[in-house]
Amino acid sequence: MRAIIFFCLAGVSLFAADPKTAVKTFLNDEIPGLQSLYTEFHRNPELSLLEEKTGALVAAELRKAGFEVTEHVGSHGVVAVLRNGSGPTVLLRTDLDALPVKEQTGLPYASSQMQKNTTGEIVAVMHACGHDMHMSILIGTARFLANHTNLFRGTLVLIGQPAEERGAGARAMLKEGLFERFPKPNYCLALHVDSTRPAVEVSYVSGYMMANVDAIDLTIRGEGGHGAYPHKAKDPIVLAAETILALQTLISREKDAIDPGVLTVGSIHGGTKHNIIPDEVKLQLTLRSYSDKVRTNLIAGVRRVARGLAEAAGLPEDKMPIVQVREEEYTPATYNDPELTRRWVETLGSWIGKEHIHAEKPQMGGEDFSLYGRTADKIPICMLWLGSVPPQNLQAAPSIHSAFYYPDPEPTLRTGITTFAAAVLDLLKS
Repeated sequence: MRAIIFFCLAGVSLFAADPKTAVKTFLNDEIPGLQSLYTEFHRNPELSLLEEKTGALVAAELRKAGFEVTEHVGSHGVVAVLRNGSGPTVLLRTDLDALPVKEQTGLPYASSQMQKNTTGEIVAVMHACGHDMHMSILIGTARFLANHTNLFRGTLVLIGQPAEERGAGARAMLKEGLFERFPKPNYCLALHVDSTRPAVEVSYVSGYMMANVDAIDLTIRGEGGHGAYPHKAKDPIVLAAETILALQTLISREKDAIDPGVLTVGSIHGGTKHNIIPDEVKLQLTLRSYSDKVRTNLIAGVRRVARGLAEAAGLPEDKMPIVQVREEEYTPATYNDPELTRRWVETLGSWIGKEHIHAEKPQMGGEDFSLYGRTADKIPICMLWLGSVPPQNLQAAPSIHSAFYYPDPEPTLRTGITTFAAAVLDLLKS
């Protein structure tokens, strides 16, 4: 009887344990090992759609933590599930892939990896966008929650998503049944490192956080000829120049001024020699917007402007421009559910202090995390920005995607794991 009473009292003590103290104690013990894991990820980056070893390492760590793990969901994607009684389901996401960037940080654990990309070219590879930190935070959060199941009730789904940098990984995981084969989440959460704030801070955007991003290949066609006799040709280079300038009026004159939109021509290639008028010029564009209406109108506008100028130049129907919208690379706008955002931010304030949490402006970058909130289920999603820079380096901190960017490991890990744990323990209250 005495043993039973002791057991019951111990159980009450466990359930009454202060979660904040539990997280701090856990981090004090685990941070050295998590930093080692982070440096391993950083040293060994892999490109989008080629994250075989990265996915395997994430899967092994989550399995070791006590999760039921499935690999190769959407290429090298990982899904880990921990069921802990009745309650909601929360999904936490990390991305796995790195960038074709040659690292110049000078870190002792800097990447020197070279990898053959999907087109067969050998390129330098670097975790210049902090996905190595994202993975380490997810694994640290998994370890804490698996060892503190007394603090919550419900189901955790942790995913390692491939090909975020290509805008393809979320789509691939959803296509392979992420929300059908595994517990469907009530909430989807993610963090992304921020190179503009110190590592002890978190910032948020309620509503639109990032933009729709479309990639368009535009081929301007003409009729080639000799540079000395332009009247005997239809010059696609001149036509391309006119088209580039005209396309900007889609932003300045055909869109409501208070609806954000950006059109960038990032690449132009045409011709082979000084005195040869070529047959075609190839352009690569990106379109960015928040609303689906603006996106639709911009795409239609690109087609109309390109064709209209070709007609004005006197080109026949079989020489009209070719407009290819790369739907496989489209990422919809990231919309943070306002209520979920408010709840996470309010909860987090008591964990890290309100003075370390800041409202942020929306940005025109893109993130395929948005797709998890775009299914028929309309699952609420939220992504927070995670400060990652040493305070003394803040003014000169390089941007993410820079060859010089790296997060400050120890405080970024602490803040990231605390931020995830706070959300899960609130949403899955025991």
